[in-house]
Amino acid sequence: MLSLPGGAFHALAWGDPAAPPLLWLHGFPDHPPTAAPFLAELARTRRVIAPWLRGYAPSPLGGPYDLDTLAADAVALLERIADASGRADLIGHDWGAAIAYRVCATAPERVRRAVTLALPHPLTLMRALRRPAQLRRSWYMLLFQAPGAERIVRARRLALIDRLWRAWSPRFELDDERRAELHACLAASLPAPIEYYRAMVRPLSGLRTRLAGWRPISTPLLQLHGEADGCVLPPRAPDERRFHARTLEIVSNAGHFLHLEQPAAMAVRVARWLA
Repeated sequence: MLSLPGGAFHALAWGDPAAPPLLWLHGFPDHPPTAAPFLAELARTRRVIAPWLRGYAPSPLGGPYDLDTLAADAVALLERIADASGRADLIGHDWGAAIAYRVCATAPERVRRAVTLALPHPLTLMRALRRPAQLRRSWYMLLFQAPGAERIVRARRLALIDRLWRAWSPRFELDDERRAELHACLAASLPAPIEYYRAMVRPLSGLRTRLAGWRPISTPLLQLHGEADGCVLPPRAPDERRFHARTLEIVSNAGHFLHLEQPAAMAVRVARWLA
């Protein structure tokens, strides 16, 4: 457990405490234990810290859930685990990737190198939502704005959550133990995980300001995206204006949860780039 300004955050840890530090940020609908095979591979050369994000039990469930608050949580975590230079490596998947982009944009001095999985830069994603193909994949974001969204998510033992996993990574299925563990986390956490999506657009009066408050990311960054991602279309625009040092790789035969579908191969890919 890590006591931070935002509360007591619970985290899993792998690797030699003296190894270079790495912070893992999970996405939706997920939590740290599902990524254990991937993170254990990374822990061969890194000290890996994987917290439950704000809004995910047993970490603090209270908001707000806007991107700047989530990024402030991550910066506080980086400060706690940093090496002698005051920095650590940062990897984020899905919402964790969105937070990683924000951290790199607002506190680059805390991040040595960064990796994002399954999500383009948030401004690029917002632009992609104008495309019918992406809008069809993002229907759940609209659903989560509805007053009865929590009831729908909880219905039939979180059947909607299982549906999203199947659609986003069609070739992958969590084993029964990890699936039950994830369901227990989400059941104890709701409605907080879907509040992330409400905070994206509320209040509408401040949306333009939030979208404009970005600077180009100077942190060396590896962006990985599954070719068969059923949640977010692989980026097709060059996007260079948002980065100074980005490498984009589209991973074949992989969906949204590419680090779970190919844990060993993805860990090798990431570790080589971090090194």
